[in-house]
Amino acid sequence: MLLGLLPGITVVGSAADGEEALRLVAEHAPDVVLMDLRMPRCDGVEATRRVRAEHPGTEVVVLTTYADDDSLFSALQAGARGFLTKDAGAEEIARALVDVRSGAAGLSPQVQLRLLERLSGAPGAVPGAAPAAAAAPAPVAPAAPPAPSQRPPLPDGLTQREVEVLALIAAGLSNAEIAGRLFVSPATVKTHINNLFAKTAVRDRAQAVAYAFKHGISDGS
Repeated sequence: MLLGLLPGITVVGSAADGEEALRLVAEHAPDVVLMDLRMPRCDGVEATRRVRAEHPGTEVVVLTTYADDDSLFSALQAGARGFLTKDAGAEEIARALVDVRSGAAGLSPQVQLRLLERLSGAPGAVPGAAPAAAAAPAPVAPAAPPAPSQRPPLPDGLTQREVEVLALIAAGLSNAEIAGRLFVSPATVKTHINNLFAKTAVRDRAQAVAYAFKHGISDGS
């Protein structure tokens, strides 16, 4: 009912589970599927994977009450280009649908924050850690940075510049913002993005964010 009231959006079907969703996608070829995750017979992650594999012209935006990391990253890795929680308002849903149709990622602000926290390794208490002593710690000389030959290899043959671009994508920056940050042209940024997408076998920015999280790549890392 909510979607039907949004301008520029026509609802062509409603499915009770993933299997029915796949049948309706094959029948109507919609631009976007708004996908739940917890469904009988075929859950939303598997349905998303099959929609993207069998109907690549149809994008998927997940709309769910579950915003835990397993649900989020499983959905993104399956091919979802957007992820919203069910407290999203009509304007936020409409914006996500428009974003994924234009090739961008449709992620809610809360989801973007969760991704950034995980990518940056947000500090937290360590279970079972001993309480700190009151005495001041003895001075420790800073460790010397590892020699270039000792640095861990970059994943999938990525160059250092491609890793920097990937980290900024994961931080939510647009191509123009990345160009400004790295002092290069937007065309150069686009070339780097095309190269890193090919090397990592990701299809879009949402999957690139999931890839960056998996490999611990973040702005400043």
